[in-house]
Amino acid sequence: MAKSLIRVMLSSRCQDAFPPGSSTTLTDLRKELKTDIESVQALGRKLFEVWINEDAPPAEGTQDSWDACLRAVRECDVLIVLSNGNSGWAAGNQDIGICHAEYMEALRSAQAKVRLVALPTVTDADADAEGAASERNRRFQEYLSRQTAFRGGEVKTVADAKQRVFEALSDAVILLTQRGVQAAASTRFDVGAALDWTRLDFRQRKIAMESTLKMALSGLKGAKAVDGGVVIKLDGKDVAVVVHAIPASFSVAAARELVGRPFLEDHQRIGLLASAQGPLHLIACHRGATETQATSLLGFPDATVVSGPFGVFVADDVQKVQFAFLANCRDDSQTRHASQRFFEWLQQTGEAVLVARRAVSRARIVKVVAKEMIT
Repeated sequence: MAKSLIRVMLSSRCQDAFPPGSSTTLTDLRKELKTDIESVQALGRKLFEVWINEDAPPAEGTQDSWDACLRAVRECDVLIVLSNGNSGWAAGNQDIGICHAEYMEALRSAQAKVRLVALPTVTDADADAEGAASERNRRFQEYLSRQTAFRGGEVKTVADAKQRVFEALSDAVILLTQRGVQAAASTRFDVGAALDWTRLDFRQRKIAMESTLKMALSGLKGAKAVDGGVVIKLDGKDVAVVVHAIPASFSVAAARELVGRPFLEDHQRIGLLASAQGPLHLIACHRGATETQATSLLGFPDATVVSGPFGVFVADDVQKVQFAFLANCRDDSQTRHASQRFFEWLQQTGEAVLVARRAVSRARIVKVVAKEMIT
């Protein structure tokens, strides 16, 4: 694929009829989409190059073909998945299908470039007589449902499918361009607002970081600022979020000690939990954050520890302690962006449901501890 063009990959089944029951197939649709997308120009210049597996020379079902498809997934700039729930071909009965593998590889390598367009779901009648394809499809459909990717309404006509693909592609180009600008800006901390924050002492920088994070949280739908934190909506539950900031590198003891282990003081936040669950702790870090540093703060390694584009998330399923390090909060924009990416990750992965569930349990634990401290 030419490096001077935006590389788009269209992933779907090949010979499945679309619309269902018609004589046209998803291969026909993808070929039409390839022609339409590659004809788009801006300022007199071609923008897109589209890869579909019909362009790949290896025969379907060989290992070379599988590797070629996954390589194309990694190399493309935007992946648009036209999914009818059919997992696709596989080498063995117990393997996952190629459509499943492509979607999984894309989410693993660069989740932001993936767009899912939902087509009418295949039924068991479409599977093979031995039931292996039906089982692969079931696994794929369960995987799709767990990812909770926003896909809009189900499309049922060729015209609607084309419109949805065009919308998905334009959205991806705009969003990835904006994030590219933000990423480029984040590599310079010696100028602008980042330099202004660097000039602050620890106390002033900590106040600035926490104030920005509180304002970012207050902007979430259904959120409200309260004394001691911000109450947000997660999975329909009111969850109290307490914000903190480490105003230098985690390795700097003087900066780290300004936060300590904040969850050890949860029993002192009973007022905050009067009408909310939790708390969930968000810790803005002026520099980077690692899983080792996160488990060090927790005090033991046996916990859920996840690194993401926002930083590091930690959850202890025994004490129900939850906190997230938001990395590289060097200025107002970077802090807000880290917060945004964290909550995007919660919704995209379904972790928001688990966070809300742990918050309910944590509130119960904290209230019992607070009661024992009084007696």
